[in-house]
Amino acid sequence: MPLPTWSLPTLLRTRFRRSLLAITLSSAVAGTMASGTAMAQERELLNSSYDIARELFAAINPEFQAWWQEEHGEEISISQSHGGSSAQARAILQGLRADVVTFNQVTDVQVLADAGLVNEDWQEALENNASPYYSTTAFLVRKDNPKGIESWDDLVKEDVSIVFPNPKTSGNARYTYLAAWGFAEDEFDGDDEQVQDFMRTFLRNVAVFDTGGRGATTSFIERGIGDVLISFESEVNNIRSEYGSDDYEVIVPPMSVLAEFPVAVVAQNAERNGNIDLAQSYLEYLYSEEAQRLLASFNYRVHNETVVEEFADQFPETELFKVEDVFGSWEEAMETHFEGGALLDQLQRR
Repeated sequence: MPLPTWSLPTLLRTRFRRSLLAITLSSAVAGTMASGTAMAQERELLNSSYDIARELFAAINPEFQAWWQEEHGEEISISQSHGGSSAQARAILQGLRADVVTFNQVTDVQVLADAGLVNEDWQEALENNASPYYSTTAFLVRKDNPKGIESWDDLVKEDVSIVFPNPKTSGNARYTYLAAWGFAEDEFDGDDEQVQDFMRTFLRNVAVFDTGGRGATTSFIERGIGDVLISFESEVNNIRSEYGSDDYEVIVPPMSVLAEFPVAVVAQNAERNGNIDLAQSYLEYLYSEEAQRLLASFNYRVHNETVVEEFADQFPETELFKVEDVFGSWEEAMETHFEGGALLDQLQRR
């Protein structure tokens, strides 16, 4: 029986539409695959850093990206992972694929070197013991400094309440603890009993131990806890700028600790991610005059002589001692003071 005259054109139209749909879908799939390939070609660098460095690297990263594209004709992306320095080190040990670390304590990099993730000679790979910038420990007090806090000995007065992070979880806080101990060593000519009495009172005056520097800032600024926030000089100046120069004052004590900010390529991860060249250049860029100037604008002390002269009025003179000079080494300081059952725990129990 012959087909109706209208059926053949209808059938052809249906087949044509199906073919057209197939072509469209194929083109869409091909376009998606091409887009995916292009996206896969853009490299991403992951920087693992300490808790209070968020704004700093939010400013540095675009500058490095622009420099890299100009020098190498390649667009890259940079991601950040922030937290307590020691917590970030543990995260890398547990699988966080960071290409570089920009920490605030040598031991947190060294633990990665001991695990084979960072090269053993990492401190020799870059200038200034792989510390492109440094700071010290300073105080942020409320308007007009009502408790008259000028130095470490003012922090053991009965009516003074202190805020800083927990030395068990924060490299920032370990510097604070060691700075106070170093002052006491000097003040009491190394008399161990007097030093420990001083530290016991100092710790008793702590109103809250947050896990990291950002939490301590929240406690002091937003919750109104404490008379003084102790942190890096860079951080307390940044906080004052952000929350009101008229409402807070920064006190740099006459004597404090040298706080280095060590950086390293996490070689095992960077090689696996195909980012060795990118990671190395990222850290070297921190030593450039442009980056040093940006670091100084965030109140970090730097090594570039030109930038040091430009910002000389911004940084008060203070006597800085190295952790190694007072405590032998970072390893000895960690073992003697911060391990379970060590002096920090003992002083807090008494």
